[in-house]
Amino acid sequence: MFWGEFTATIDGKGRTSIPARFRDILVEKYQDERVFITKCLTDLGNGEPCRGLSVYPYSSFLALAERLEQATGYTVAQLNSIKRLILAPAVECIADKQGRVLIPPTLRGYAALERDLVMVGTQNKVEIWGQDTWYTVVRQSEKDYLAASEALAVPGI
Repeated sequence: MFWGEFTATIDGKGRTSIPARFRDILVEKYQDERVFITKCLTDLGNGEPCRGLSVYPYSSFLALAERLEQATGYTVAQLNSIKRLILAPAVECIADKQGRVLIPPTLRGYAALERDLVMVGTQNKVEIWGQDTWYTVVRQSEKDYLAASEALAVPGI
């Protein structure tokens, strides 16, 4: 599983280094260094989306796509939204010898990635956020956490 929060930079060509810990997990757990990078959204609590990127292990992303193909309980509009926002823009990537991946311009623009990034392990995937955007996401997560603190006490969080 992916855990941890790391800072990184993105160069002028759109390349960034995946943290060594995350690359090791790809090789050890998934036996594959390939990943899919796609869009990631979170709600800021006011209905406004906050945009970042998600990095999925290759096999996990294919399994996600298969589950969506077999999914029930979603409306056609919900499935179309998921397909358009998550599956369609996904790009297969593999790190170069220095551990860098190229984030395509369309995804960099979507997430407003400039120089300073934060990469966060969230169990089954890695999220990439612009540093300022990450601070906004964390502030909203803190509010959400406090609002749910009583419920979170049950599992011992």
